[in-house]
Amino acid sequence: MLIRIDETSSTPIYAQIAAAIRREIGAQKLGPGDRLPTARDLASGLGVNVHTVLRAYQDLRDEGLVDLRRRRGAIVVGDARRAAHLDALKAYVDAASRAGMSAEEAAELVKGRMK
Repeated sequence: MLIRIDETSSTPIYAQIAAAIRREIGAQKLGPGDRLPTARDLASGLGVNVHTVLRAYQDLRDEGLVDLRRRRGAIVVGDARRAAHLDALKAYVDAASRAGMSAEEAAELVKGRMK
């Protein structure tokens, strides 16, 4: 698994880590049952704080892509399709925000396309 951090990016490091793992799942390089590196190992490898990696893992857990268990670590539970959709949705939200749209305006655009 290759994760690169862009320290000049305005995207928080934890979000960059989560996005990289989400892309790996979406590309089917990681699948259900695969273990992610321990937060300590990944943090050490990236040169970031362990809490930054834990925040990324928690976001992935909240999205239903990763299961976090004490002593077992982080295990992929989500599928590629879900990861790809979440990645696309996050990209849309980021683009809408950069364009100055509110969350409500962005949601209305999506609702309009769904009709």
